Amino acid sequence: MTEVPDILTVHAANHPEKPALICGDEVLTYREYDERSNRAARSLIDLGVEPGDRVAVMAYNSIAGSVVSAGLRKAHAVNVPVNFRLRGSELAYVIQDSGARAVCAGPDFVEHVEAARALLEAAPVLVAIGDSAPPAGWVRFDDAMGAAPGDARTEGEDAGAGAAMIYTSGTTGHPKGAYRPQGIDPMSVLQVLQLFGLRNDDVHLMGGPGYHSAVGAFASMTILCGATLVIMPRFDAERAVALTERHRVTTAFMAPTLLQRIMDLPDATRARYDVSSMRALILGAAPCPHSLKERASAYFGEVLWEFYGATETGFNLILRPEDQLRKPGSAGRPPEGQEIRLLDDEGNPVPDGQPGELWVRNNWLASYYNKPEATERSMRDGFFSVGDIAYRDAEGFYYICDRKIDMIISGGVNIYPAEIEASLHAHPAVRDAAVIGVPDDQWGEAVKAIVALQPGASATEQELIDWCQGRIADYKRPRSVDFVAELPRDQAGKLLKRTIRAPYWASAGRSI
Repeated sequence: MTEVPDILTVHAANHPEKPALICGDEVLTYREYDERSNRAARSLIDLGVEPGDRVAVMAYNSIAGSVVSAGLRKAHAVNVPVNFRLRGSELAYVIQDSGARAVCAGPDFVEHVEAARALLEAAPVLVAIGDSAPPAGWVRFDDAMGAAPGDARTEGEDAGAGAAMIYTSGTTGHPKGAYRPQGIDPMSVLQVLQLFGLRNDDVHLMGGPGYHSAVGAFASMTILCGATLVIMPRFDAERAVALTERHRVTTAFMAPTLLQRIMDLPDATRARYDVSSMRALILGAAPCPHSLKERASAYFGEVLWEFYGATETGFNLILRPEDQLRKPGSAGRPPEGQEIRLLDDEGNPVPDGQPGELWVRNNWLASYYNKPEATERSMRDGFFSVGDIAYRDAEGFYYICDRKIDMIISGGVNIYPAEIEASLHAHPAVRDAAVIGVPDDQWGEAVKAIVALQPGASATEQELIDWCQGRIADYKRPRSVDFVAELPRDQAGKLLKRTIRAPYWASAGRSI
């Protein structure tokens, strides 16, 4: 069988000196990116990583991290990006559940992986990315790469977009790995490139965290195009617009909360930067308030795109720039390659205007790693659902109006109440607890706990918030706590979350 050259090798041959990655003052050309990723792949193989092995990566966005990811793809391993805010048992769970053969950690996260190491049943290879001097038992990746020849190529066909497993929490709060061992179907990737009009002369700003499925997807598609990726290790609003001017950024993906930070800059600050190069500012991960779209359109122009999708299902609905302001609240229409069904609880299609559970069929669908029962529960006749409720208008535009599950989306990040409630229940003064999302102008939703205390016990709001620190990731901690005498439950003992949420959303002008 004829070997198919890797896409990076093709780009390196066609435009070797074109910038592939830019981070601060560091620039990596396609020739250098191809060479370093070859060495990274060979180093990983020499460390014992085999095709199909899962490798967890916990790092801020960086050129070094991008090289590792490309090396994993060339080694035909499965990239498992890890939420860098996880700590302790949460982090150990993802490493353990994924069966990671190796864990690669950036300089800021070696200590956290090392702390989680004692909780692991199996001992993965531990790899330190960057300039850190790791603890005993770790491999410094720069040293491993230094021993590999720059032309060290792996055998086999082009790995395309690469196999990946991205963790997304379930209704019980236990993370599940959305697994695509063969990567994304190439024709589906091509459809997305064409859909958003992504080109090889683009300059894409990577501002959100790379462990987020959409952030990583757009970064990967930028490289597949042979375009240039501008990397922000961590998002800063003024830095984002400054980079847009400096590098003449043409495309960017961000959650609405990041766009909110840009638009919350003083007018005089934003006016200092020329952002006229931007032609596609793509929003996703959470609903974008209409008022924010109006402000952003006045600043960036008619360049806003919005999509609805999920880690498990890819890009399912698209709202184009010309529809942003005329279709407030809509998530868009399904593009080519997406089959959408809205079904009632009995599995029957619902008419236009009536809410139903949204089911998707396409070539992007993932399965849950080592959890066939969870995959089966989410499937119906080849269609996948993450539990969202939507309705469709007469023009075929869809509106996400509710969630079957109790997930909170704060700043584009999925937060599940069950694990927060479990942490609160461990406090000796807490008799009962419910965690919900409440309206928040900056984050979309903020985490609120409603707590009933034990008879005769006392606890303050700050005490309970502090109690959660160290037990769960900081972004999951309640931002506020209300105290009640008793929480409503049905006869089976299930919390009536809709009843609990209703007063907080009554005057919000929107629902979830």
